[in-house]
Amino acid sequence: MSIEIKGVTKTYPRGPRALKGIDLSIGKGMFGLLGPNGAGKTTLMRILATLLKPTSGTAAVFGLDVQRDRGQIRRILGYLPQEYNLYPSLTAYEFLDYMALLQGIQMDRRRLIQEMLERVGLIQVSNRKVGTFSGGMKQRLGVAQALLNDPALLIVDEPTAGLDPAERVRFRNFLAEISPEKVVILSTHIVADAATTCADMAVLNEGEILFRGSPEELIKRAEGHVWKAVVPLERFAAVKQDYRIVSTVHTAKGLELRVIGPQIEGLAAEPVSPTLEDAYLHLLGETDEQMA
Repeated sequence: MSIEIKGVTKTYPRGPRALKGIDLSIGKGMFGLLGPNGAGKTTLMRILATLLKPTSGTAAVFGLDVQRDRGQIRRILGYLPQEYNLYPSLTAYEFLDYMALLQGIQMDRRRLIQEMLERVGLIQVSNRKVGTFSGGMKQRLGVAQALLNDPALLIVDEPTAGLDPAERVRFRNFLAEISPEKVVILSTHIVADAATTCADMAVLNEGEILFRGSPEELIKRAEGHVWKAVVPLERFAAVKQDYRIVSTVHTAKGLELRVIGPQIEGLAAEPVSPTLEDAYLHLLGETDEQMA
């Protein structure tokens, strides 16, 4: 495997334990790390990017230790953090030129930057100031800077948060296009990001891995637990208390609900095929019940 994580924990001073013994192996291609906000995803990504030291445990990237071999890892790493500065007064070309200089790239810099702008679909706006870009354009420019050194590992942390649907799809498609030749780790709380791009994934919550496998495997675990039923308004409060409601639609006969849980007693509930979002919510619900 390209990445091996064994028993990694992270405890912040005067804070909670962000990671609780993570064991994870990641191979080539697109890997999705899915979990709610505050699950520990960014902490784990920062450890792999050599920006944080684990409290205990080990993590290796292509056989290089994240604590001992930081310099070597950074030479083969592309990293797009959740928040970053794109220097709004610079043009797209000037920004990439500046980032290339910081990375020590000297030879054929102009050709490389042109190729990156072409690759992320920004060549036509290369002379526009970054401050005028949409959210999706800024994210694509961020990936372009992360790809300048032709990294073997690309880490993108919550890259589609705040993007409109069209930009989100465009950005996900771009990541999918480059993933066969690299290890790409997509950290996200948006289920659709993992559903449409990742053949391999893990679910992280409260610092622990709850699931590891393919989206199809996670969906299979939710079969028989997702229902559709029309509920009279007077019963809605009771159903809401006992079930995880995925969607609610007002109809002439009452509220049409999509729920996760056992079959609703006293109502003609119809079983439906689960989606990845259903399965993800079912998994989190199972964990909540175990901890209660």
